[in-house]
This record gives sequence, C-alpha cells and structure tokens, in this order.
Amino acid sequence: MNKPLLKNVSAYISLGSNMGAKKVNLMSAIKLIADRDNMDIIEISPFYKTEPVDYIDQDWFVNAVLKVKTSEQPEQLLKILKGIEVQLKQKKKKVRFGPRIIDLDIIYYGERIVNTEKLVIPHPRMHKRCFVLKPLCDIETKIIHPVLKFTPQELLKNIDKTENQKVMPLN
Repeated sequence: MNKPLLKNVSAYISLGSNMGAKKVNLMSAIKLIADRDNMDIIEISPFYKTEPVDYIDQDWFVNAVLKVKTSEQPEQLLKILKGIEVQLKQKKKKVRFGPRIIDLDIIYYGERIVNTEKLVIPHPRMHKRCFVLKPLCDIETKIIHPVLKFTPQELLKNIDKTENQKVMPLN
C-alpha cells in the first residue's frame, strides 16, 4: 500500500559510502528512509564514484543525493538519519572525513537556515564538494542556496578546479 504524499518541506540528503558493498549500503539507507511514515522520496540522483576529499588515504566513495518531502523538523530529521547510520552498522569514525559504511547529511531543508551546536543547514561544506553538488545538480537546478544565493550549478562551477575531486558515473 502506498503512503500518501506529505505536503510539507522538501529536504535534500547526501549519501556516501566507501566501505564494504558501497552501492548496497546506499540502497539500504534509501530503503530505510523510504520506509519512514513521515518521509516520501521524491527523487534519487544517479550514483557516482567519487574521489575522497580532505582525508585522501582511503578508498573512493559512492555518492548520491535524495530529494524527500518530510513533516519532520530539521533536528528530528538529523536524529532519524543518524539512527539509520547506526542501524547500518556505522560506528563513530576514527578519523574525521575517514572511511565509513554510510554517511547521511542534510544538505538543504526547504529554505531554512539552521545554525546550532548539532546542526548547520545548509550543510557548511556542500558548496565545496563536487560529490554533493554533481548529484544535486542532476535532480535540482532551481533551488537557491539561502546564504550564498547561488544555484547548485553555479556552486559547482565555482569550485576550485585545482583540487582533486573526481566524480564519475557509477557503472
């Protein structure tokens, strides 16, 4: 039975994995999000194989972005996503930006700006990350970053191309 579409806030969630069966990890996270009564997946970007950023001594990632409609407030959405990470056996990372089974981040939550000790929306590094912006561009071209005032495509064009941030379609 299909659940009714929630007519609330559009949120964008970045997914990433570079341990184990990476694509399976993302698909498992997507299923757990889809199974939530308070969230409807509207669109799923293509999956990409991406070069690690910041901590480069690790395997490449598989990344994607989801557009969801949700009735959850941002803090509760974060709690749900962190619960899904734990459910998929993600342990506390030993190294910041290090290897992970699954990483789920809120990129945008409508046009809201949130800045608390536990949560910053828009995601504070999304505008510097090809692995977030490329899949976001595939599913959303019109949203405007509420702080920087650029579209995802404009943000992607503004990334310093001297940085190694290869993003390739996953076969």
